[in-house]
Amino acid sequence: MKLKNGFEQAVCIIALLATQDVSIPVSSQVINKMLEASPTYLRKIFRKLVVADLVKSVPGNNGGFTLSKSPEEISLRQVVESLEGPISTYPDTGLADKVFKNMQSGANLLPKPGDLVLKEAFLEADKLWLSALEQKSVKSLIQTALGLDYIPIVDWNETDTEGELLIRKVLNRINGNI
Repeated sequence: MKLKNGFEQAVCIIALLATQDVSIPVSSQVINKMLEASPTYLRKIFRKLVVADLVKSVPGNNGGFTLSKSPEEISLRQVVESLEGPISTYPDTGLADKVFKNMQSGANLLPKPGDLVLKEAFLEADKLWLSALEQKSVKSLIQTALGLDYIPIVDWNETDTEGELLIRKVLNRINGNI
């Protein structure tokens, strides 16, 4: 399974918001500039994050976005499912049953239909994958990426070299370009 490109942007949005003072929303223009992404596409991602109650939209001249929960309460699974919906990797079109149907007759029935065997295998894999994602909090990912035991606070609305260096460091570590 390959996640949509929007997932990476969503994780970066969450990381930006996790390093921002929760009482100061980050403007969409700042996030747009940092991620160098289409404003229209980012609005769609924000909408999904708001609906999933991971991000809060703050209206007004000094509005923007903040996290709805603390970074330790947000797991990678929540971010994935906010964009992708419930995860089920097996398409289950019934094709396996059609293939195995010709192999059974009368009293010689297969113990389990082919599609059920495949569905159970993928369900088990999905559960393992989702469990692993559930164990990874945004807080732990940021701390690991930065090599720190805390999350530094940056006012992204007051863009400066230090803030930009911090986000580049996080993005480089996330992408494996240490």
